[in-house]
Amino acid sequence: MTDLTKGRGERGAGWEPRIVAFLCNWCSYAGADLAGVSRIQYPPNVRVIRVPCSGRINPLFIVKALQSGMDGVLVSGCHPGDCHYISGNLYARRKFALMKSLLEYVGIEPERVHFAWVSAAEGIRFAELLLGVIETVREIGPATRMIKEIETVR
Repeated sequence: MTDLTKGRGERGAGWEPRIVAFLCNWCSYAGADLAGVSRIQYPPNVRVIRVPCSGRINPLFIVKALQSGMDGVLVSGCHPGDCHYISGNLYARRKFALMKSLLEYVGIEPERVHFAWVSAAEGIRFAELLLGVIETVREIGPATRMIKEIETVR
């Protein structure tokens, strides 16, 4: 059993959901940066991955994150009409609407995956969004369905 999967499925007093956030370089990542510079507090159990555009995120990245032991995923991009790549965020919105349907079909709670718009000037909104995502995933509980366990060689 790996460190990622050790103790999974146990919703105790010390359990905190682990979230991975795929953030658009131009808007959402800048909003996260503004939250940090402004010293707006949000929980440290979020891992940020900076991507060029939310439209470039392959849905398999989300599946891999859930398979690797993450309890939730946030994908955030520019507001409609503000995408630096013209329509990347609109493609992303379509992809993740289908992705949620697929997750529900295979038995994964669709509430584990969130999609949101955050601009570079919305540091407070970014922190509030993360708090909401963490609270939603905390209510669902630890992810146990897709966790891939790897045996350690001794």
